[in-house]
Amino acid sequence: MINLHRVFITDAGYKHTLGAVRSLGKRGFYVIAGAPGKHAQSFYSKYCSEPVIYPDPRDEMQFIDFLIDFLEKNKVDVLLPIGYLTTVAISKYKDELLNYTKVPVADYQSMQIASDKYQTMKLARTLGIPTPLEYNSIEDVNAYPVVAKGIYESGRVRYINSAEELNQLSLSDHILQEYIPGEGFGFYALFNKGEERAIFMHKRMREYPVTGGASTAARSTYDPELRDLGLTLLKALDWHGVAMVEFKKDSRDGKYKLMEINPKFWGSLDLSIASGVDFPYLDVMMALEGDIQPIFDYDRDVKFRWPFPDDTLHVLANPGSSKNVIKELFDKTAKSNIELDDIKPNLLQLYQTGISIIGRIRNGDLKYPHGKPETGV
Repeated sequence: MINLHRVFITDAGYKHTLGAVRSLGKRGFYVIAGAPGKHAQSFYSKYCSEPVIYPDPRDEMQFIDFLIDFLEKNKVDVLLPIGYLTTVAISKYKDELLNYTKVPVADYQSMQIASDKYQTMKLARTLGIPTPLEYNSIEDVNAYPVVAKGIYESGRVRYINSAEELNQLSLSDHILQEYIPGEGFGFYALFNKGEERAIFMHKRMREYPVTGGASTAARSTYDPELRDLGLTLLKALDWHGVAMVEFKKDSRDGKYKLMEINPKFWGSLDLSIASGVDFPYLDVMMALEGDIQPIFDYDRDVKFRWPFPDDTLHVLANPGSSKNVIKELFDKTAKSNIELDDIKPNLLQLYQTGISIIGRIRNGDLKYPHGKPETGV
């Protein structure tokens, strides 16, 4: 199948970018994959038509200037950002980039709220969406553990178990919340100018760090309550493009508590594709054609795992889970992102896994890189 449309995908080093590259490449798109370094895993995929090395997006203007120059000189039908920094930067300069290509991301005003945990939680409370108890100052904390999260971007998390630990923390770039015990759930959606066009939900089976982090194995699920909470929040933002709304189901009262909005493609993207909701393809087609037929149904109880490095790190940090992992190796209904006919990216993942393990062992943060919440349970 030949498709003359050209799509530029950012962040080629991420595992979910590989999922997007494979998805679009299999459908015949000419996939241009970009990254700040030459050893990005998607560069090694047979579905990557053209690798491009761009400036580190932490230098926002240099990155945007490169994009504009590239788009002026090369035909690109859709610009599809994957990572946080690239998505925020492209949203900020969306109006200028639209002179050269389609850009299916949210407007910057909405992006600012969704990428700022303070503003996200404030909006959620006005909508009646349950959120963790928030501490405005260190002096307000009267129970432990508490969770310190970076205000921007996912993954900057620290569990704090004492006043001594807390006093070493700067709140200038952290939000301080109560610790919510329970299981992690995600609501995912594609929106077209404030209207939902595709939805998906998952439950985490395993994660790394084991105290709470990205899915290393997950399964598709469906819950009308979770759906309604996610839709309410994204509709209030008049969202456009893709987003993930992350929740924990509080084991104390059974209620979903909002963790954050991930205003971009998510790490467990492969699971949604395997379950029948191909978000990268739908996002691109929406950009090209103006709209798509909504997809609100999908296969449920589909299991998916990411062996390298994610699930490997989980097993090393929690050896007790190895039994389930081995069982899934022989479960034909359990899927993974290892593709024998596109194995080069997976071999690179294996190599990078070894490097990551060695580094974490040396740093002493293999088991609890975010700290361990002492719940007394």
